[in-house]
Parts: sequence; structure tokens; C-alpha cells
Amino acid sequence: MSDPSKKDELYCEIILSPLRKCADYLPRMGGDEEVDLGGFVNMYGTDPLYHWIGLDSPLMFAAHKAAGGMTSIYRQLGIGCERLFRRVLRDQLSLSEEQVVWSYEALPGRGSARNASGSPRARRLSLDGRVEIEDVKDPDTAARVRDWIDLQREVLDISTPLRGAVFEVRQGYKSADSKRQNADLANAAQALGHGYLPVLTIMSTQINQVVRARYLTGNWSVLMGTVGLNDPLHSTFDFVHQVMGYDLSSFFERNTAALRADVEGILAALLEAR
Repeated sequence: MSDPSKKDELYCEIILSPLRKCADYLPRMGGDEEVDLGGFVNMYGTDPLYHWIGLDSPLMFAAHKAAGGMTSIYRQLGIGCERLFRRVLRDQLSLSEEQVVWSYEALPGRGSARNASGSPRARRLSLDGRVEIEDVKDPDTAARVRDWIDLQREVLDISTPLRGAVFEVRQGYKSADSKRQNADLANAAQALGHGYLPVLTIMSTQINQVVRARYLTGNWSVLMGTVGLNDPLHSTFDFVHQVMGYDLSSFFERNTAALRADVEGILAALLEAR
């Protein structure tokens, strides 16, 4: 895409499109269906205790909306970041949609779905992005990718030759969810077994430092959303700029006003008692 303004417009839409879903968020209040303000007031108003102490207030509904909506904001931002990162890989390296995704088949675990014969069905797991050096046709860019992977191998003390990198993209990682960590560490082992460097790509600076240390021990390269370090081995934005050839932090700077205005409207809708 040669027109920079068109690229900015596209990239903004990739980030904002999932977030806009949050404006219509409604809580489920422990049930299967979403509950609007009228349903909430009826539900809490017919509960003697909640009615007596005033929890059937529209303000309580707004609080429920805000609490669930906040979780939804982070989740949808993560989806937008994942899609944006993958699109940048495609645009900068002239790769197809198929070339920038990676998945593998995992052995079925306890409680796995079963096929028609009753046997446990293998699970297909995927990461958010892939760069295979052989797919990069521009020799200078391919050399940058290869050199970056080799430097990461040295830092992580990985002796296995690698043919590329696979990326798990997150907007941030504040939780210490052991189940998710264990799944990611299993992904890293699979990636290395297939000849790929596993890269945890955080778009913000928000990460639990104990979790970060565990990922590094598990042979994950960890990139953070830091700006101004001039360090592509540790900064997501420096990696994208110096290795991929696109200044992603400048994109966000150029479009801060538009992005903030859209998100402000989404947050306002979430906080309304309606």
C-alpha cells in the first residue's frame, strides 16, 4: 500500500474495530443471556434484600457494565494488536496471509473432544504470527531477520538452528495465570522443535515480572512495548522498526488523537446506566 494515509486509516481500523464491540457490552448477571437496564432493575428489584438496600439502582447496573466492559476492552485490544502485528508482517515482508500464521497439532489431553469413532481428537493450536526466513524475498530484510534471530539464540542460549520466528502477541500480560503460562511454555517447546524462535510480543509495558522471568527461562524471547531504547532484542517497537522496517510507534503517535477520541466514546458508552 503506497499511500501512507491509506495505510494509517487501515491500521487504525484494525485496532479500533474489535474495541467498538465493547460499546454494546451488557452483563449476563450469572445467566446465559445479556441483561439490559430494565432486566437488571426487574431482577434486583424483585430480590427482597437487594431492593431493601438499594442495589436495584441504575448506578449498580452501570457498575456491572463497567466491570465486565473493562475486561472486554483489554480482550478486544489484544485482538486488535494481534491483527495489526500480523498485517504489518504481511505488508513489510510481502508475505501472504497463509505465510504469517503458524499452527501445529497437539496430542489430545484429558477431556478432549472425541471423533465419530469415540477416539480423542487431536487439537490444533496456533500462534499469532510467523516469519520464515526463506519466505522473505528481499535479501537485506531476510539478512536482518536472520541476524536478529541469531542474536536472540545467543541471549537465550539456544543451540538449535532456527529457520524463522513465531509470535504470540498480547496487548499486556498483568495476570499470573499458571494454566496460560504452561500452555505457552508447551507452545515454545513445539516452536523450537519445528525450528522457530518463540517470541512473546507485548505491545504495552504492562507485564508481571515474575511471569516474564518464567518465559525467558522457558526459551521465549520477550519483547516489550517500550519506546526510545534502540534495542530490537527487547522492544517490540524497535524490533518492528529496525528489523521489519516499519515505524509502528510513529504510526501510533500520528494517530493518537483519532484513536483516543474513538476509545473515549466507547468508554463513555460503557459507563452509561442504560
